[in-house]
Amino acid sequence: MANIKDVAKRANVSVATVSRVINNKGYVNEETRMLVEKAIKELNYIPNEVARSLYKKVSKSIGVIFPHLSNPFYYYVLEGIEALAFEKGYKVIICNSNEDKSREEEYINQFIKYNIDGIIIGSNSSLNARYIELNIPIVSIDRIIHDDVPSVTSDNITGGYLACKKLIENGCKTIVHFRGPSILLTVKNRSLGFNKCLEEHGLTCYQVDLAFINPEREIIATFLKEHEEIDGIFCDSDLIGAVVLSELNRLGRKVPDEVQVIGYDNNPLCSLLTPALTTISQNMFEIGKEAMLSLNTIIEKMELKDKHKTIPVELVERESTKKLVG
Repeated sequence: MANIKDVAKRANVSVATVSRVINNKGYVNEETRMLVEKAIKELNYIPNEVARSLYKKVSKSIGVIFPHLSNPFYYYVLEGIEALAFEKGYKVIICNSNEDKSREEEYINQFIKYNIDGIIIGSNSSLNARYIELNIPIVSIDRIIHDDVPSVTSDNITGGYLACKKLIENGCKTIVHFRGPSILLTVKNRSLGFNKCLEEHGLTCYQVDLAFINPEREIIATFLKEHEEIDGIFCDSDLIGAVVLSELNRLGRKVPDEVQVIGYDNNPLCSLLTPALTTISQNMFEIGKEAMLSLNTIIEKMELKDKHKTIPVELVERESTKKLVG
C-alpha cells in the first residue's frame, strides 16, 4: 500500500507539499497540485485519517455511546443519527458501554485521543460530571446530563398518560405497570404520566420493575399467576409486552377480552405478535436525527435555539386492546 512518501517521490515534490495538498492548507501552485493529485490517483493512495485529524484538529467523525446495542430502540435511533451524519459528511463511531462505567470511560479517552468532533450519549452511567468537563460538543438522548448539555427525548410523560387513558376508557379497573428500571428518567416520566391519569380517575395500579434487556420472564409469570384480577397491563417496552402476551397465552388468559395490553416504542415486531400489540409509538429515527442535527449545530458553532428537544408520541391501536364502538 502506497504511503505519503511514495506520492512525494512520484510527483517529485516534498512530503510537506503533498500534505498541504491533501489537507488543502497552505499555498501550492496549481501545476504542482495537479502533479500531486495525479500521483495520488495513480498510486491509489488513501490518506491516514488519524494523522489528518491530529494535524487539522478535526476528524469529521462523531462518537456514539449506547448502553446496549441489542435494544431495538437504539438500533432505530442510530439509523436516524447515521442518516444525517452521512449527509453532513461525518463518520459515526458506535460504542456499546454495556452499562460498564470503566468501559465507557475508555471510550471517552479514545474519543479525546482521536480528536472526535462530537459525542452523542445514550448510556445510563454516572459519568455526567466527566462529560460536562470535556471540551467536546455533546448531545444526550433520553436523559438530561446537565441543563447546559443539549438533549433529545421522547415525550414520555404524554406516552404514559395516553396508555393509561386508553386502558381506562376501555373499562380496565385493575391495572399493572410493568416498568423498566425505575432509576431511569424515561421510566420515571412514563410513570409520572401514567399515574397522573390514574389519579384523575381515582385509581391506583401495581408497579413492577423489570430489565429493558431480557425482562425477567419468571417475575412476569409469577405476578400474572398471583393476580388473576388484572384486566389492564402497560409495558414500558414492546419487548416486555411480547413476554407478557406469551405468558398470558400460557395461562389461558384471553387478550383483549379478559385482559388488555399496551406496549411502548412501536417496534416492527408489534404487528407480528398474536394478537398484534397496541403500543405507544415514539419516533426513534427522528430522535436520532434531531440529536445529530443539534450536535452538528454546536460543532459548526451556530446558535442552538432549542437546547432540550421533546419528540411527540402517539398511541397506535392494534388487537391487544378492545375497539371502542361509537
